[in-house]
Amino acid sequence: MSSVWDFVQVQILGMRWLNDLVGSLLTALGVDLGTQLGGSLQFFIYDLIKIVVLLVALIFVISYVQTFYPPERTKQILSTFKGIKGNTVGALLGTVTPFCSCSSIPIFIGFTKAGLPLGVTFSFLISSPLVDFAALTILMGVFGIEVTLLYVIVGILIAIVGGIVIERMRLENQIKEFARPTIAEDCCSCSCAGNGSKQWYELTRRERSVESWTQVKNTLRQVLPYAVVGVLIGALIHNWIPTEIIQGVLGDNNPFSVIIATLTGALVYADIFGTIPIAEALYAKGIEVGTILAFMMGVTIMSIPSIVLLKTVVKNKLLVIFIGICLSGVMLTGYLFNLIF
Repeated sequence: MSSVWDFVQVQILGMRWLNDLVGSLLTALGVDLGTQLGGSLQFFIYDLIKIVVLLVALIFVISYVQTFYPPERTKQILSTFKGIKGNTVGALLGTVTPFCSCSSIPIFIGFTKAGLPLGVTFSFLISSPLVDFAALTILMGVFGIEVTLLYVIVGILIAIVGGIVIERMRLENQIKEFARPTIAEDCCSCSCAGNGSKQWYELTRRERSVESWTQVKNTLRQVLPYAVVGVLIGALIHNWIPTEIIQGVLGDNNPFSVIIATLTGALVYADIFGTIPIAEALYAKGIEVGTILAFMMGVTIMSIPSIVLLKTVVKNKLLVIFIGICLSGVMLTGYLFNLIF
């Protein structure tokens, strides 16, 4: 059984066969893979193709499932739960409704205008980009199933606890006026909400497939530039920056490595898929798993565009509390993973 899983992890998720194929083709073209340039070229071509292939396949499947859970449907489900149960449902729905980062804030506004509990909406807001199934499947090929499953559990817990804290602080007055409930509010809409005037439950199988391919193209259009930059950085780290330098800054001898990684990630303008090749390169350099995940989580939760958009919806006090909860959760997660793994 273990050999079967090793095959799945290494050859299917990790696509080791693709790495070997790229290496063979480059060698046939006269490229010396033993040089820094040759090694970087192999890393770049292999990693970029791997991410694109997995991304297309996973986003199509996830988007197809998502056609059954458009924003208005999610809103209906969330409105029936309150308290800790509501936070838990909000966090779990965030994991199975993988809205892109540009959609998460508008959907958050739709939830607040619908009068959903503030804590539930923040649990959803935290978990939706953090526990992304497409990214998790790729991560599984890098770190293995144990690390990935624990990451999912911890990510959901951060979303639940963050929502509970915000709910109990009674910060509803920190939502700006335009995003508060009105007497009559239409359901929020996005491309996932349906095809034309049809409701989500009326879509045919073909219409769901067309919608899913549209989501794949839209996602690739947004993600690919970050993926290219991320792979370039990963190739640079993997083949050009000495291990000693990276270990000195982010290695286990530096007790502040997780804090540095979290704050660096929070300042990075990138997509989560752009950080995966960087994570691979850091992992190959011997950097601890928790430090790497802290960097990736910092990028995911604290991306600059999301914070700027969120600033238009919430007042400064709530924004600072949200940032503090996210940064604290990410740092604690990083140290926890370093301690376990």
